[in-house]
Amino acid sequence: MRLGYETGNNPFYLRFPWEPYYRGHHVKRQYPPLSLLDLQKMVDTNRIDTNKPIDLVAILNSGLYRMFPDQNHFGVNLTDEGADIFDAKINIEVQWASELVIAAVERSGGVITTAYYDPHTLMAMINAKKFFERGIPIPRRMMPPPDAIEYYTDPTKRGYLADPEKVSEDRLVLAQKYGYNLPKIEDDPDYKMLTERKDPRQIFYGLHPGWVVNLRDKVILKPQDEELVEYYKS
Repeated sequence: MRLGYETGNNPFYLRFPWEPYYRGHHVKRQYPPLSLLDLQKMVDTNRIDTNKPIDLVAILNSGLYRMFPDQNHFGVNLTDEGADIFDAKINIEVQWASELVIAAVERSGGVITTAYYDPHTLMAMINAKKFFERGIPIPRRMMPPPDAIEYYTDPTKRGYLADPEKVSEDRLVLAQKYGYNLPKIEDDPDYKMLTERKDPRQIFYGLHPGWVVNLRDKVILKPQDEELVEYYKS
């Protein structure tokens, strides 16, 4: 008898033609992991410059992290492996992070933010040089979908849409919970770097939506039409 044969005309693969607990699994957002241990290695080997804010572009440019938006990848999930040895003072923006990860970064005097990027902007960030060579304006970053708004407005998650005052309060609460002295960012010589953040519509540090980067002539073209200026600011 052939493999899988069952007596009768109703075999198991006809009695159970589908598995409902897998429904929708192929459309869920995925966040490829990056551990604190690997991030520390990137810093120690000068793959990442800690004197500048670190975002998805900087992590991808290290050559040690890959992601594919066409496979529902939506950015970095910073995991807690290596949290006990992590000591880099950084200003980092990721897409997902646990409480222990946030504590490890802030214990070292750093700042962490979780931020959402839509697939269209992620495609531009994967290979920024290739995107700029296309000669098209930098798009606006879209707002998070309804099922992600709660996460990115939560100060305990360090969401980029959260109230900054509530974030400051929760930094102290988290330090008390894990038993470490919270470094004062205000007294840090790298205060400007640690507090630099993107606008919710911004993709690249230092570059605003609507700008066109001309790599050949090494110039930046900015929109002058009032309607375009208003469109990219809104």
